[in-house]
This record gives sequence, C-alpha cells and structure tokens, in this order.
Amino acid sequence: MMSANKRDPAIAPVQFLTVAEVATMMRVSKMTVYRLVHGGELPAVRVGKSFRVPEKAVHDYLEKAYFDAG
Repeated sequence: MMSANKRDPAIAPVQFLTVAEVATMMRVSKMTVYRLVHGGELPAVRVGKSFRVPEKAVHDYLEKAYFDAG
C-alpha cells in the first residue's frame, strides 16, 4: 500500500484558480467568467460559496476559442 505522503505519478496535480484570477488571465470581467461557468462553457467546482476553475480548463477554453475564430 502506498503511504499518504507519496504521490501517484499517474495523477497530475490540478491547479485551481479563483474567478478573479481567471478574469485577469482572460482579460474579461468576473461577470463574464460567471456566465461561462453557469453556461457550462467553463468547468468549475464549487468550494463553499465560491467557484474554482481548473487552470487547464481556462487554457483549453482559450485554445478552442482561438481556433474557432480563425
């Protein structure tokens, strides 16, 4: 059995961002980020009363948006 302090190399750590951090990263308002989350376009987890968005999801969304535009 693996001890609790060792990480499974198959499981990559997930970096979560706040809505404010996502808004800054995307150069949009926090309201726009909330709309994307509530509309299902940007995945997020709820932590208490706030949302956290996986950083990879933001990069994936921006990459997809870039290719859709051009």
